[in-house]
Amino acid sequence: MTQLYSQRVARLLEAMTVHGLEAVILLPGPNMLYYTGLSFHLMGRPTLAVFTPDMAPLLFVGDLERAKAEGCSLAPQVVTYGEDMASRQAAFKEVEKRIGLSRRRTGVEPLRMRWMEQQALLEASPGVRLTSAEEALEPLRAVKSADELASIERAIEIAESALQAFVPSVRAGVTERDLASELSLQLLRAGSEPELPFFPIVASGPNAALPHAVPTLRRLQRGDLLIVDWGATVEGLISDLTRTFSLGDVEPEFQRIHNIVAEANAAGRNAVQPGAPCRAVDHAARAVIEAAGYGPAFLHRTGHGIGLEAHEPPYLRSDNEARLAEGMTFTVEPGIYLEGRGGVRIEDNLVVTPQGGRTLSHLPRDLVSLG
Repeated sequence: MTQLYSQRVARLLEAMTVHGLEAVILLPGPNMLYYTGLSFHLMGRPTLAVFTPDMAPLLFVGDLERAKAEGCSLAPQVVTYGEDMASRQAAFKEVEKRIGLSRRRTGVEPLRMRWMEQQALLEASPGVRLTSAEEALEPLRAVKSADELASIERAIEIAESALQAFVPSVRAGVTERDLASELSLQLLRAGSEPELPFFPIVASGPNAALPHAVPTLRRLQRGDLLIVDWGATVEGLISDLTRTFSLGDVEPEFQRIHNIVAEANAAGRNAVQPGAPCRAVDHAARAVIEAAGYGPAFLHRTGHGIGLEAHEPPYLRSDNEARLAEGMTFTVEPGIYLEGRGGVRIEDNLVVTPQGGRTLSHLPRDLVSLG
C-alpha cells in the first residue's frame, strides 16, 4: 500500500507543477483519503494534509490523532496541537516555519476549505496566496485502477442484492421513510460498509417528481410511481443506482414516460466511447426525451462520476467538452418528472473500455409492479 499512495502523491505533484501550485492543502474527505489512506472527521479540531514538491507531506492533527498520523505509510511530517487555542495557533506557526506557506502559491479544495482553517492559515502565514486546486485535483481520481473498479463492481453487486431483498417490503400503506430504513438495513446485511454513499431515496406519487426527494411519512398508494435511488460502499468506493416501480396499475402516461426513459437510458449508455466528449452522452439521452415531447421535464444532467464520492468527475452534461477516458466510471440516469404527479428515473453505472461503455449494473429496467 505504501507504493500505491506514493504513486498517487507523485501524480499530484506533477499536476501541481502543471498548474503552477507550490503547495496543496487538503481537509478531511475523499481527497485526503485518496492520497494518504487516512480517514478523519471534518470537525471543530482542524486537520490538514499539506503537499509540497520539495519536502515530505505534512499532517496537521490534534493530539488525539497523533498515532494515526504517525502510522501513515507516506512517513509524513506530523504537527500536533492540544485542546487550548494557544497550542493550536502555535502549531499553525510551526507549519509556516517548516513549509513557508507565506511564500507559496497554495491550492485548496474550494468545496471543503472552511473559514476557520483559512483564517488560521492567513494569521500564521501572512501573504499566503490561496487559490483553487480543483483543476489539479479533479482529473486524478477520475480514472479508476483495476482494484478500484473491482470495489465498485462489488458495491454494485451488494446494492442489487439488497434491492432484491428489499422489494417484498414494498406495499401500499408503508411510508417512504420506513422503506428507506429497510433498504439501508438490507444494504448492510448484503455487505455494504456502514457509511453508505447516501441515505436511500424512496419517493412515491407526487414526491417522485422531485429528483432529490427526501423520504417522508407519505404512505404509498395504489397507482403510484415509486423511485428508489440507492447505493453501497466497498473499500470506500460506491455504487449509485435507480429503478422506478409502480404500485399496481398506473395511468397510461406513466407507462409511456417509463418506456421513453428506458430508451433514453439505453441511448446514453450506447453513446459512451473513449475520447467522446461528456456532452455527447447527455445529448444522446436527452434527444430521446426531447423527441418524445418531454424535454422540459428532464431536469438534470444525464450522469456524474462515481468513486470515493457519489458525485465526482466526469460530469455528463450538455456543456461539458471534457473527454471520456478508459477507466472512468459514472452513472447514466435520464429522468422525466411531471410536477405534482410523479416521475421516472433509470440509473445505471458504467466504465469506459477501449470498446465503449460497459454497463456494470444488471437489474431489469422494466416498470415492475409491486405491492
